[in-house]
Amino acid sequence: TGVVPFVALLLLQRRPVAGRALLVTGSGCPSHGLCRSNVQEQTRKQVAVLNATAQELFSLYLKCQGEPFSSESDKLCNPAGIFFPAFRVNRTSERKEVMVAMYKLFAFLNASLGNITRDQEELNPMAKELLERLHNTTKTTRGLISNLTCLLCKNYNIFQVDVRYGDSSKGKSAFKKKQQGCQVLRKYVQVIGQAARVLLPHLSPS
Repeated sequence: TGVVPFVALLLLQRRPVAGRALLVTGSGCPSHGLCRSNVQEQTRKQVAVLNATAQELFSLYLKCQGEPFSSESDKLCNPAGIFFPAFRVNRTSERKEVMVAMYKLFAFLNASLGNITRDQEELNPMAKELLERLHNTTKTTRGLISNLTCLLCKNYNIFQVDVRYGDSSKGKSAFKKKQQGCQVLRKYVQVIGQAARVLLPHLSPS
């Protein structure tokens, strides 16, 4: 198969694949000219918003699932058994490495949020506040992915990153759908704080 365009990759790819950045030496970045002048500041704000709202989203999610999730969240939402992108970069890592890791993380999160939102629209259609928060988080995540795409293209000429996604919840029982959602969101709360601490120094004005 040919090279999948960077932007289309997120929309089309749904099967688990190896996660790696593909370095491109030509001038093939499709969105090179689409970066806004304040892209770094905008990216910083988006990460900060996600970090500030992650715990509230997780708490509201648990509340809306009812028992036994409300009282046994430590057990039922333990994310040890699910796939989540490894996040091994730190504040001393190279900026390019950090940006690629961030893209993999938020592309995975975006797909997972779509999965969770679909399930909650089916299982808890009257949970308006939860659904609104899920939609808002997804919107922020998509904006962040767009900005990371720009930064990777503009600064490093990387226009394709292979991302491994988690399992779909389609066909699973209501309980399993709720559990998968709370496992992903629990892990998200744990990782987003680390991601913010690592990424924000790399996006500080020079």
